[in-house]
Amino acid sequence: MSRLAQVSENGQKVAEAIATVLKVEVEIIDTDLVRVAGTGMVRNDVGSRLLRGFVNKHVLQTGTHIFISEAGYHHICLSCPLTGRCFYKASIVYPIIMESEVLGTISLIAFDDTQQENLCRNTDYLIEFIGRMADLISSKAHEQEILAEKMIMTTRLEAVVDSVDEGILATDRQGLITHFNHSAERLFGAKKQRVLGQNANQLLPALPLSEVLQGGNEFNSREIFTNYEGRRLHLLSTAKPIKLKNGCIAGVVISFRDFRETQKLAYEIMNTHEIISFEDLVGTGRTLKEVKSKAKKISSSNSTVLIVGESGTGKEVFARAIHSNGPYGHRPFVTINCGAMPENLLEIELFGYDEGLNDNRRGGKLGKLELANGGTIYLDEIEKLSLYLQAKLVKILLKPRIERVSEPRLIPAEIRLIAATSKDLQELVRKNLFRDDLYYLLSVILLNIPPLRERQEDIPLLLDHYMNRFSKLLGKDIRGFSSQALNACIKYFWPGNVR
Repeated sequence: MSRLAQVSENGQKVAEAIATVLKVEVEIIDTDLVRVAGTGMVRNDVGSRLLRGFVNKHVLQTGTHIFISEAGYHHICLSCPLTGRCFYKASIVYPIIMESEVLGTISLIAFDDTQQENLCRNTDYLIEFIGRMADLISSKAHEQEILAEKMIMTTRLEAVVDSVDEGILATDRQGLITHFNHSAERLFGAKKQRVLGQNANQLLPALPLSEVLQGGNEFNSREIFTNYEGRRLHLLSTAKPIKLKNGCIAGVVISFRDFRETQKLAYEIMNTHEIISFEDLVGTGRTLKEVKSKAKKISSSNSTVLIVGESGTGKEVFARAIHSNGPYGHRPFVTINCGAMPENLLEIELFGYDEGLNDNRRGGKLGKLELANGGTIYLDEIEKLSLYLQAKLVKILLKPRIERVSEPRLIPAEIRLIAATSKDLQELVRKNLFRDDLYYLLSVILLNIPPLRERQEDIPLLLDHYMNRFSKLLGKDIRGFSSQALNACIKYFWPGNVR
């Protein structure tokens, strides 16, 4: 489509108005010699291409107007097959120019003697008039192009805004919502059409909108709490004023994310787990090979695993290898030591809490179970878990739902649980220090890690491994061990095992 064809509707109205006032016919042609508008005898030819159009070609090439008093006899017409018998009587052809580029022509045409006499008698006036009409059409075409460019830019901007994960809304200077992207719809559970035109404080009453609109004060990463249609929202919000060149504030752009999702993302970034394969486990002895073979087999399932072994035997390393080589390998691997904190803190650390549990804990906290959702949680020293927390863990294993402290809402969970202990849990069950149902749920798959003293064939490999590691770390040239040193290491009891 030519640039002039974009204003064909307005062009036709202009042509008809001119024809009515001046009592002559009007024709508008684009650079492809296609009639964009026309009146009288050429009205039905709008949209068709001129077969010859020698005069229009000349004006398009030169960018200057021309007056043909007797069509068919002008020197431009001499190459035309219709020379001397043109169905035009006379014409004034004027270029339509926009930014030094010829877009087309507008012509006043005479098809009879009366119209021809009118053109010849009022030539100067009509040339000036049609020139102004050409300028009018040019400005309309320019306006249309600017509008089309703005529409394209708006569409692109909306596509960009809708593609981001953050919820984004924009307001005018009164605080009325003008934009609301897809992520905002998802967070609030509301369609764009419902919220456009509402005041932003109806969605976010706690938002200091007036500070931004009136004072121009932006804010970053501010916690906002709100309830919207029964949905309790905890958001991390940023707001920036929309400032015009003259300094006036035309509105505000507000972005927000779910606080818990942000907290979880930050945890995942800061706690990116090391990818460990079973080949990274040093040792080729028969005992370790059997354990590695069993661990490889169980890594492909999502069953609960109980790893038993003395302190320092590498229980967490095996847990990471099982996770990394299984279906959850690309997902979070979250660890917690059940013996590292008192019961009340451990409950919060495991299950998290919601705002309101304690005035000093505004905003709540995600528990390790929730952070591990979709991945694996590793519970070390599981025997240190109190009977109360053991009961809560049983509920999760039987029905995967996480219940935060002080919040009755249940969160669906998909978590692989790997527990570890250095104690005899069966003995603890007999002493009523460990729940039997939890023991059976944990030991669906039992993995026993042998102590180093039972893996004497692996000691030389481990010595070489750590010799190379610490030689590089300390910048020392250690080349090996004497036979006496090697024998001493093999005969040693290794109470701390590999650690």
